Amino acid sequence: MKTASVGLALLLAASTACGAAAPAPPVPELSDQAFIDLLEQRTFQFFWDTADPGTGLIPDRHPTPSFASISAVGFGLTAYVIGAERGYVTRDQAAQRVLKTLRFLERAPQGPDPVNVSGYRGFYYHFLDMKTGLRFKNVELSTIDTALLIAGALTCRAYFDRPAEAEIRAIANRLNERVEWTWAMPRANRVSMGWTPEEGFNTWDWHGYMEAMLLEFLAMGSPTHPIPAAAWPEYTKSQVWGTFQGQASFQFGPLFGHQYSHVWIDFRGIQDRYMRARQSDYFVNSVRATYANRNYCVANPGGWEGYGTRVWGLTASDGPLDPAAERRATRFHAYWARGAGPDSSTDDGTIAPSAVGGSVPFAPELAVPTLVGLRDTFGYRVYGRYGFKDAFNLSYRGADGSSGWFATQYLGIDEGPIVLMIENYRSGFLWDLLKKCSYLTTGLRRAGFTGGWLDAAPAEHGVVEQTLRP
Repeated sequence: MKTASVGLALLLAASTACGAAAPAPPVPELSDQAFIDLLEQRTFQFFWDTADPGTGLIPDRHPTPSFASISAVGFGLTAYVIGAERGYVTRDQAAQRVLKTLRFLERAPQGPDPVNVSGYRGFYYHFLDMKTGLRFKNVELSTIDTALLIAGALTCRAYFDRPAEAEIRAIANRLNERVEWTWAMPRANRVSMGWTPEEGFNTWDWHGYMEAMLLEFLAMGSPTHPIPAAAWPEYTKSQVWGTFQGQASFQFGPLFGHQYSHVWIDFRGIQDRYMRARQSDYFVNSVRATYANRNYCVANPGGWEGYGTRVWGLTASDGPLDPAAERRATRFHAYWARGAGPDSSTDDGTIAPSAVGGSVPFAPELAVPTLVGLRDTFGYRVYGRYGFKDAFNLSYRGADGSSGWFATQYLGIDEGPIVLMIENYRSGFLWDLLKKCSYLTTGLRRAGFTGGWLDAAPAEHGVVEQTLRP
């Protein structure tokens, strides 16, 4: 999951907390549509401005000095395509940035040693040193973060289709082809969450309803190391269907699990056997999850301060806990996967704007007014140069007696869903682009998906690869 394994401890160590800020001046008023347009551009700018000029790697967080997040690089590569299409930067500027990043990733050393490498068997470590690109401390080789990176590379491959951009397509192909998905299956038909040279594969596998659908499809659609089609029934057999806050859906509390795969895949109208049995699809599932998350916050069973129709959104994010508090009993947390469902809640009063921004395509009638409301109510305490800061908690009381906590950080993995899903809401651009990617369409078909746009999508790798290869 998003916070599993060694990476969680490092995120907790890097997380920062602060007391209540002085009242901030309001941001200038804009129409809702103008604000959404500006939010998309500002959030894009996070990726454009914070990438390392030498490696192209993107930090886990900003402005605190940070290691690079390989999943944030995947979001960033995808954001560059939007930047070119929207005119935030020129196409050539975006192509050069993408090429620098992909060249570095391809040349970064891979091997089984615990140091002086960036990855192994085509996978990358969760966090890398920003300047050298080498493994950061003892983090795990991450299968989900690698999947997000590959999705970004394949997005660039699909977009940069001109003869002069052939190297982008060639490197993206090679990065995808060298990921040894079958190696990462120490247990039958299940992809492991991670591996370290010190301990081997961890004990956690991807299964159930969560953010790793994209991983499964990329792995099943791999042209070189495809996992068996039986992996999808294995992945989905532990999905839990239930009703929460009046919404029937497959359950996963934090909203990022309902967003990540949807950045690149248009699930509207395509179904596997589980959704066919329920006469639904995974897009509708995310719509219902968004409503349930909002309804829960409005009901506010925990009595947290500030929750309401325009203050909602539970997902994985930073939180108010400071390092000293880790040593004493507290109901608050630092980085944590916050959510709620019929059987459990991991709600500590922390609201993350990314939970709302990443849900704009699912429920714009809820998400857009909420984003506007957060800006209007809290001003620059939550909204700044790169759009929304990571999170806030109005119930937290600092050791000095201060009231309320507002993050000072922007997190790459939370900025990504905001900019990318706003674009899908506005135009469906990324969804339409990735419909041309036969790696994904092959994976979807092997998982048993049919219907809608998929029936007309590329059926064989060879057709698309012969067209796009230099």
